[in-house]
Amino acid sequence: MRQFANFVAIVLLTTIPALADQVSLKNGDRLTGTIVQSDGKSLVLHTEYAGDLTLKWDAVKGIESSESLHVELQNGKTAVGPVSTSDGMVKIATSSGEVAAPVGSVKALSQQAAYEKLENGSLLSGWKGGVNAGFSFTGGNSQTTNLAIGFLAAHQSLKSKLGAYANTVYATNNAPGAVPSTTANTEAGGIRYDHDLNPKTFAFVGADFFADALQGLNLRSVFGAGLGYHAIKNDNTTLDFLGGLNYTRESYTTLHRNLVALTLGEELMHKLGKSTILNQKLYLFPDLNSVGDFRGTFDFASVTKISKWFGWQNSFADVYVTNPPLGKKQNDVILTTGLNVSFGQ
Repeated sequence: MRQFANFVAIVLLTTIPALADQVSLKNGDRLTGTIVQSDGKSLVLHTEYAGDLTLKWDAVKGIESSESLHVELQNGKTAVGPVSTSDGMVKIATSSGEVAAPVGSVKALSQQAAYEKLENGSLLSGWKGGVNAGFSFTGGNSQTTNLAIGFLAAHQSLKSKLGAYANTVYATNNAPGAVPSTTANTEAGGIRYDHDLNPKTFAFVGADFFADALQGLNLRSVFGAGLGYHAIKNDNTTLDFLGGLNYTRESYTTLHRNLVALTLGEELMHKLGKSTILNQKLYLFPDLNSVGDFRGTFDFASVTKISKWFGWQNSFADVYVTNPPLGKKQNDVILTTGLNVSFGQ
């Protein structure tokens, strides 16, 4: 009986390593773990002893996976199956036969289970984003109250992205006889859906809403659609250019107007180090009903992680309108700072 138990233990001990993924490096090292993903420039290997290891793809001599990987090649083709490499070729054992290609033609690879989860995930799951809030109060010679609340979330699949945002800024001067007593009162929100047509271009459709009590703007509703171009798209930086048309309805206390305008935009996201993310957006909306009139928006925000769930956020926004109601200013500038609480990380 003891001999049988020892035999089973030996079999298990020799089998478990065989079931793990193997990565051999050009310097002679050999690592065991689970291949998580690769973007053709680096490879992430999860190990029991050191967590996730990021290896330079150029330093990898060979890999051998025990589970199916989803492999994307430079020519746009994909293959699914256990992966091995030899003699500068990557071989994928698919259900319909072996697929071979040069190692340098691998654009990306990932665990098939993770790929399917990302591609087929429920709309109610997989959201990532954050809520930020800032508050200040003064008393004595100055008597003010300031409140800023923001929300940002995104649901991403392999070829599409659904994003939503909302923010509000409210401030009062509570000193006796102060005019105006309300010094800021804005609300904004919106939603946008992007879908990749190919690795470089995408289509988008969205709606944005904005109200500014001090400008006399009860509600501005903007419904737009168009095409975008991924000028840069990697883990650290994305730069998109967008163009399209929008229909805008504006309701001021003194006037109402409907107009059709162009949508011309640029969006930049950049990861600064390991803890800070910068986001910048610039949009112009030339009015097609009135030549020379336009609306422009500029947004800049940063979030610096303090811990996994908490961070410090700063944001700046400028909304410019060439033709506001008589007696109202063209620019509205908003600067906020405060605590950010992230979710879905």
